[in-house]
Amino acid sequence: MDALKLFVVRHGGTSWTAERRFTGSRDVALSDTGQARAEAVAGALAGHAVAAVYASPLERTRTTAEIVAKRHRLDVRTGGAFRDMGFGAWEGLTADEVAERFSDAWHVWRAAPHALTAHAGERLAGVADRVASALARLQQAHAGGTVVLVTHAVPVRLIVLAALGLGPERLWSVDASPAGISELEYTRDWVTVHRVNTLAHLTDMGGPEMAPHMDVAP
Repeated sequence: MDALKLFVVRHGGTSWTAERRFTGSRDVALSDTGQARAEAVAGALAGHAVAAVYASPLERTRTTAEIVAKRHRLDVRTGGAFRDMGFGAWEGLTADEVAERFSDAWHVWRAAPHALTAHAGERLAGVADRVASALARLQQAHAGGTVVLVTHAVPVRLIVLAALGLGPERLWSVDASPAGISELEYTRDWVTVHRVNTLAHLTDMGGPEMAPHMDVAP
């Protein structure tokens, strides 16, 4: 199988991103800053011969992907398997609110995210399985090409961790900032991680959405 070059992009920020709210399955639009950062991503990837652009079907990812795809005169292909982790009862709440209302579960999320069950949302292992299956199909469909995938913080982390041979329990070992770019190369027997959560294209675009996102995956 020929190598697949994959750019994995987290969507541009939203008002909920800036407020550290769990978004999950909620459909929240990009903020003006998020739109500008999506344009910066598009500029950073404009020089690559991109064969396809994929995205989660949620608006924040789809809009980011459309901005990227426009530079390559491509349509966006949406895939439900790349949607965000469902956070159940936590969706719409800030990190502080979750920590106060769901104290025990919050400590599990911080210390052992793969063990979280008490939030009426998805298990991290289930998210990892659906993302891995969809990624395998993408590799088969685009061997020898270059693909951009726009998704969410948890799927981005899981994709990078799997490439490094690490499991979902290591979720906080990598970061996934809004509009961050990771670059991976897949061959038949190996995965090479060329860069993780690159933000150089966002120079001089600071603000609350640029802070580390270890505590929340909106």
